[in-house]
Amino acid sequence: MANSNGGIVGVDNPAVIQPEVITTFNSTGTLTTAPYTTEVEYLVVAGGGGGGAYYYAGGGGAGGFRTATGNPVAGGSPYPVVVGGGGAGGSAPGGPTVPGPGTKGSDSVLGTPSPITSEGGGFGASGGSPGDNSDDAGPGGSGGGTGGCSSISTYYPASAGTGVPGQGNSGGTNNFPYPQYVSGAGGGGAGAAGSNGNFTPVANPQPVAAPIAVGGPGGAGLSSSITGSPVYYAGGGGGGGWGLSLGGSGGTGGGGKGGSGLSGEEGPALSGTSNTGGGGGGGSHLAVSPPGAGGAGGSGVVIVKEPQGEYVGSGIWDMNSVYDSVKAGTWSN
Repeated sequence: MANSNGGIVGVDNPAVIQPEVITTFNSTGTLTTAPYTTEVEYLVVAGGGGGGAYYYAGGGGAGGFRTATGNPVAGGSPYPVVVGGGGAGGSAPGGPTVPGPGTKGSDSVLGTPSPITSEGGGFGASGGSPGDNSDDAGPGGSGGGTGGCSSISTYYPASAGTGVPGQGNSGGTNNFPYPQYVSGAGGGGAGAAGSNGNFTPVANPQPVAAPIAVGGPGGAGLSSSITGSPVYYAGGGGGGGWGLSLGGSGGTGGGGKGGSGLSGEEGPALSGTSNTGGGGGGGSHLAVSPPGAGGAGGSGVVIVKEPQGEYVGSGIWDMNSVYDSVKAGTWSN
């Protein structure tokens, strides 16, 4: 029965205002949503791949990047969240004839009834393998880059690591005409592929006083404004520099720089930034402390944003609240 002011006779049941909630997981944990949440915005970034080791190695690929707004959750239920770790960088304890690739990053998972999984980044290939060739780089959320080589009569055309569609891009490769001096290629990022390694034609004698073949930059990541201001994630690792040259820059979004041997600029391969999913930089044999080692991939992150909303429970409602809720599109039973 309606009364004279348009209300309904009975108990007033005003709308409930649920505030916005943003939950960031930098490590594995459990998500419990607010009571009325049925739709969320999420960002799931996996761990980045490790860079390859020793002579002019390839950079690691970024962890997979997934973001969307949808309804994979039901209000109030606890869900497991897995934050993937970064892959280890390669090492070469036995010298240039036994270099090692990096290792793949681990997956990140938002474990709702329909799990959202991002794949770990692919590993960067070693450089200067037996026979002075690069091995194939690893696939992943984004793929790793291949390693470089020096002048040889035969060359195995190594393959770059491929990325998962919708999560990342492929790493760079080094299939140049030979003879050349070739640096490591960059790992792929969420927003762009890794760059190929640079090359310098062979000279005799070798121009050791000049920079040779700078490492390929890692692919750029993508930005997300889920926490407010835009932040970049999932950049690829830079390739290692050949000889007396600089390593490739890490991709925007936490990618690690490749190792450098240029006089005055010597430095090891850098690791990807924690909780960005950035790939590790590729090693360079003239880099110092330790020489030749690849950088580790950065760990991933999972962020969930529950939107602010006005929700009306079942029972008897104030007609003004019903009207306001219907007009705002937030009416529910």
